[in-house]
Order: sequence, then structure tokens, then C-alpha cells
Amino acid sequence: MEEENNITDRLPLWNYMVAGGIGGVVADFLMHPLDTMKTRQQASLDTIKTLDVKLRNLHPIEILKIEGIRKGWYAGLSSAMLGSLPSAVLFFSTYEFLKTEMIVNRGVNETFTFFFAGLAGDLVSSVVYVPSEVLKTRLQLQGKLNASLFGYTSLRDAIFKMNKYEGKSAFYHGYSATLLRDLPFSAIQFALYEKFRQLTCHVTNKTNDELNAQEELAIGALAGGISGAVTTPLDVVKTRLQTNMSQIIIQNDTTGKSTDCPQPSNQNVYTILKNFYKKEGMMKMFGGIGPRVMWSSVQSSIMLFIYQTILKHMHSENMDVNRKIIES
Repeated sequence: MEEENNITDRLPLWNYMVAGGIGGVVADFLMHPLDTMKTRQQASLDTIKTLDVKLRNLHPIEILKIEGIRKGWYAGLSSAMLGSLPSAVLFFSTYEFLKTEMIVNRGVNETFTFFFAGLAGDLVSSVVYVPSEVLKTRLQLQGKLNASLFGYTSLRDAIFKMNKYEGKSAFYHGYSATLLRDLPFSAIQFALYEKFRQLTCHVTNKTNDELNAQEELAIGALAGGISGAVTTPLDVVKTRLQTNMSQIIIQNDTTGKSTDCPQPSNQNVYTILKNFYKKEGMMKMFGGIGPRVMWSSVQSSIMLFIYQTILKHMHSENMDVNRKIIES
């Protein structure tokens, strides 16, 4: 088959790590403003009860005007970038390794391999990206106008306060819910992506290396958009579990004064779903679906386009080197 023939002509694993890392960082940076809007739309009513309700549904342009770039559009960017590069490197190295091992060395079915490799890649990278996701989500909700929500002054301050008042386990708060969202998302996304590439190559009578920019962007966008839409309810549950906070009273170590400190509320997936039905209705399960589908389609499109472009360049250089060696 076409895919099996292509997969035997593999680049060194570090090439996929570099390409995936660059693609992931660039895509996450460009799409961060839309991710901020999505996160705010999905936040629970209890979490943002101190925030003007209007701020939940602000358009990105309105966010820019009211809160600015750094604490509006790009609130939580530092934490997002902290996890973006290493998680992308871990994901793509795992994904590409399993593709070769399962298809070439073990003769496993391609579709199952793409699905399983996407799931496994996300599971490995979750060790890195979940803590950065927790920090990013909180800082996105706090923004510029709601500093009292968590009381963080910076990423460093957020890490310090979470570790001091909530413990190290707080960085993995909502871990199971995050996996519940991301494992099926990555599995579906990459199974669709690989199959869409094969279909496009078949229809256009091209090889993988011959697909043009428009085709690569469309394939990535379609795979990401479908996966994002299907997993939106899981994304909402994840956001709620990571940000639904209750206030406790703590005493300052130096001044002795009492103050509020946010702590994760005692909720699980079942409680979240029950509260949806009672307080907001089941339609809220698809809260932020517009921004999520837009984010996942464009982010996937950019990331995978950059990924494939870098790999094609590396493959071309590798072919040139081999040709020179043979000629000499």
C-alpha cells in the first residue's frame, strides 16, 4: 500500500521531534487568543461569579480593546509555551516510532495503528502538558480585569501559590478529565489525518511529498475540526474540573492576616454533569463549540502543515546527501 511504501523510507526520529516541536509551538502561539475566548465561555458560573457576565462572551476584538494583548488575548501564554515544545516533541516521537514499529515491523492494520499511535502519543506527552494546561487555564480566566479570582501576579507566582496552598497534586488537577478529552481527540484527529492524506493522494494521483500547501492545510483543518467538534463535551468537563474553585481562609505566614485562597472544589465528572443538567441545561455541554472547532481546525492545519513542510525539506536534503555519496 502507498502508506506502507512511504513509511519504510523513514527519517531519523529526531527529525520528527524537531518538526513536531516547531509546528506545535507556532500553532499554539498563533491560536492562543481564540483558546482564551473558548476557555472563558466554558468556565462554570460558580468560578466566574465575581466576574462581569459580559466578559464570558467577549469577541476577541473586544477582549483586545478592554484587556489588551498580554493579559487579554495572550493571558496564560507563558504557561502554554512552557508545555508546548516538550509535549509536541514527546507526542510526535512516540507517534512516529509506533507507526514504524506497528505497520512495518509487526504488520498491524494501518487505521488501528494511526488511532492507537495518536492515543499513545498524547498519553506520553500528557505528563508535560497537563500542568501547563492547568496553569494556562487559570491565568486565562483571571485575565486583566479579574485579578481577584485566583490572585496570581505572574506565572511564577501562580506556581508558587499552587504549590504552597494546594500541593503538587494541584498541577494535575483534572488530569483524568484532560485525558478523557485529549486521548480520543488525538486518536480521532490522526486517524482522520492519515486517511485524508491517503485519500487526497489517491484522488490527485500524487505522493505524500507532492501535496501542495492548500491540500496540506485543508487536510489538517478537516481532521482537527471534526475531532474538536466530537470531543467538545469532554473539553467542557475538563475546563470545569480545572477551574471550578471554592474559597478557603488561610493565614499569611509573615503578617498573620487572613485571606482567601482558591482551592479545587470537591467535584468529579459525575458532579459536573449533574450540575450541567440542573443549573445550565445539557446544551452547555457544547459551550464554546464554535471557538473550539475553529481553534482545533486552524491549529491542526498550521501545526501539521509546518510539520510536513519541515519533514519534506529534511527528506529532500537527505536524498541530496545520499545522491552525492553514491556519485562520489
